[in-house]
Amino acid sequence: MLTLLTFPSAFGLFSASPFCVKSALMLQQAGQRWQRSDLLNPGKMPHQKLPVLRTPERLVPDSDLIRDWLEAQGADFDKGLSDVQKAQSRALIRMAEEHIYHHVVLDRWGNDDVWPILREMFFAEVPALIRGPVTRAVRKSVVKRLDGQGVSRFSETERRDRLECDLEAISAYLWQSPFLLGDRPTAADMSVGPILAAMRATPAETRLTRRIKQDNLLNSYVDRMEQAIPVA
Repeated sequence: MLTLLTFPSAFGLFSASPFCVKSALMLQQAGQRWQRSDLLNPGKMPHQKLPVLRTPERLVPDSDLIRDWLEAQGADFDKGLSDVQKAQSRALIRMAEEHIYHHVVLDRWGNDDVWPILREMFFAEVPALIRGPVTRAVRKSVVKRLDGQGVSRFSETERRDRLECDLEAISAYLWQSPFLLGDRPTAADMSVGPILAAMRATPAETRLTRRIKQDNLLNSYVDRMEQAIPVA
């Protein structure tokens, strides 16, 4: 049986990481028999990140490589899509994973209202004596990576405007069909859906959580994705 190595459930989601959720959705959609194994520290994993899929032959790191492996076994996550739609799918995935996702991370790790909740949830196993310095160091590292990526260098207004353009692009697709590229979930939905769900589920009231919850189109889409491909 396949084993998905994943960050634990959090905020009512399969995992705190939308990439772990994405991989679980793909496993479900592919009809594979699989189980989850939760990790908090991926330091010994191939890329020192999660998710990782343990197959009978090897460990497959990264959600995109997991997709490649599943497609090599016969899965078709974009069945029935035209070449143009497949190109649109790739663009939507990259927009969600390489831009929108970083806004979610900043809203969690850079937000002083959210950080105390994350600290207690993610670092409960760290001995109390060293928890303070360890968690401060980890948070500093995450925020530094966001600065290197660039999203944290913009003002609040600039970040809002950049993100809004992406959300409007997603909404333009959803006005036409229940899922991004038609009547059933495809690969684009398995990336975009979990990232919007993560934005909505951040455990404090923030500008981003309100943006999804108060948008009937996006909020309903997240619910539809959770119902279309349920994972536990």
